[in-house]
Amino acid sequence: MQTPPVDSPPAPPQPRTALRVTWVLTACSVLLLTLVAVEWRPLVRFDADIADTTHRWAVEQGGITQAMRILTDWVWDTWTMRLLCAVVVLWLWWRRADRWTAVWLGAACLLGSLLQQALKAAVDRPRPVWPDPVDSAHYAAFPSGHAMTATFVCGLLVWLLHRYGAGRDLRRAGLAVAVVCVAGVGVTRVWLGVHWATDVLGGWLLGALVVALAVLVHRRRHP
Repeated sequence: MQTPPVDSPPAPPQPRTALRVTWVLTACSVLLLTLVAVEWRPLVRFDADIADTTHRWAVEQGGITQAMRILTDWVWDTWTMRLLCAVVVLWLWWRRADRWTAVWLGAACLLGSLLQQALKAAVDRPRPVWPDPVDSAHYAAFPSGHAMTATFVCGLLVWLLHRYGAGRDLRRAGLAVAVVCVAGVGVTRVWLGVHWATDVLGGWLLGALVVALAVLVHRRRHP
């Protein structure tokens, strides 16, 4: 009599895959940072072409531009994202058993924000300047703080949904919301003429790198 086959448990994610992703993100981030810092001409022209086109659209489409300002200043603002992260940190701390994860999440978001500010100061890239601006922003341009903050906050929260075994529908909904937020905030910053396209790309890459590094740390402590 044959023994019925037993389903094997799902294999855990391979650490090597996570390391490869981290190295790829690091290489791409360093390459883009270098090209921006040395003002590589093809990259500068690429940014200028996109900026000229989107600014013309922003001036012509006042209604869309106003909606973009509301989204970028309130819904996807960096402080909105940090507040969302703080709420999750407090919830994890309240659970008692998850206090290490609460500290981990808070530290990851804090270090991501500090890295963003340090790179802005180091690169000191000027923002686009327009005779008829539709919005304004402070500090240097690279990387986009909005894009980077949205990426690492949303990325970490989506990973926590998987970590805590949320239902498939909830995970899919969380991923969909995260993608809309991360992509949407990048579009608003370029549309409003306060960032170059590569500022946003740099914010996405660096935000994803923060997520990858944070996940590696968490897996090392709680494999």
